[in-house]
Amino acid sequence: KYVIVMISDGCGYNHVTAGSLYQFGKPESWAYQQFPVRLGMAHFPNGGSYDPALAWSDFAYVKKGATDSAAAATAMATGVKTYNGAIGVGPDKQPIKNILERAEEIGYASGVVTSVPFCHATPAGFLAHNEGRGNYCDIANAMLMSRAEVVMGAGHPLYDDSGKLLAAPKYTYITQPQWEQLAAGTLAGDANGDGTPEAWKLIQTRAEFEALAQGDAPMRLAGIAQVGSTLQEGRAGDKKADAFVAPFNEGVPTLSQMAMAAFNVLDNDPDGFCVMIEGGAVDWAAHSNLSGRVIEEEIDFSCAVEAVIKWVETHSNWSETLLIVTGDHETGYLTGPGSDPEWKPLVNNGQGKMPGMEWHSGSHTNSLIPLFARGAGADQFSQLIVQRDPVRGPYVDNTSVAKVVFEALK
Repeated sequence: KYVIVMISDGCGYNHVTAGSLYQFGKPESWAYQQFPVRLGMAHFPNGGSYDPALAWSDFAYVKKGATDSAAAATAMATGVKTYNGAIGVGPDKQPIKNILERAEEIGYASGVVTSVPFCHATPAGFLAHNEGRGNYCDIANAMLMSRAEVVMGAGHPLYDDSGKLLAAPKYTYITQPQWEQLAAGTLAGDANGDGTPEAWKLIQTRAEFEALAQGDAPMRLAGIAQVGSTLQEGRAGDKKADAFVAPFNEGVPTLSQMAMAAFNVLDNDPDGFCVMIEGGAVDWAAHSNLSGRVIEEEIDFSCAVEAVIKWVETHSNWSETLLIVTGDHETGYLTGPGSDPEWKPLVNNGQGKMPGMEWHSGSHTNSLIPLFARGAGADQFSQLIVQRDPVRGPYVDNTSVAKVVFEALK
């Protein structure tokens, strides 16, 4: 009845560990790390490959052949490998059906939630079809004209990265006419296939997100937080400070609050729903090797997973819900101190303390990333194992996410 895919963008094994070490003082303390399905996941784009032997014999091997978020999202949403930059299209640039479209076909509600611009690569890959991920306004239009009931993220045209009003609006992620229609409550499209357009209800403030976690909910919800590119990662203050030192943006929701507001809308549909929830700014912080902000973002994402688990156990159960928790690629080549040519583990300095960390890239890598799953259909992943990695163990390909979800939605 419920399919929930949660993606921490840019998150590898050590990103998860770093968040757990800071939050708990122990390496594997998030609830999802104990899920019955725990596998590695390969994610190279169309034409690429991953060699498990080379990955652990040559320290530089994984610096080549990495996917980007667009190709990775497309693979997870459609089951088809494609080129870097592609949004919901194959190597031939033709549209491919994604899991949210399949959900809508069978009468489910659907939506996307992210902590970065709502039309950025990962949410776009689950709702839109475009040859290039940078065509933000076209992608935003496709998402808002899709049949989805929920679209949430950052990318507000009137606010900067610290949640302050801009002197002049920046229509980077949505056109001015479309924004004005959305704000006026007149932007509409046919969500349920009955031929009648349904209007979007726009919410923007943290208080509005918090209020919508319960009670009556609109049929369609666009939640655009009052911030530029990310909820918190791009905020002012010392970006190289330890986690939780620089003051947070106060007017924006957490990913957990966004997810709960989304669920309150989506569960209006008695048939069920399919949703993708992204912690998108782990990647942004990792590109810049900002250890403190990576930990903040990874903790925000992991707390959202905990909130979703609690929702499932309160409002549903694991026999009718499938929850998949993974990333899309690794960013930053994060290791413990003193690595290269060896791989050293992160150093645990205790709860609330920055772990010992070392970065070896400002880009994506081709390293395996973790995948966790629980609930109805999760055991299907065991049938899609590709190979065994000498360090990470058995692993699947990122196309397995779509394959398992399409099977669940039959």
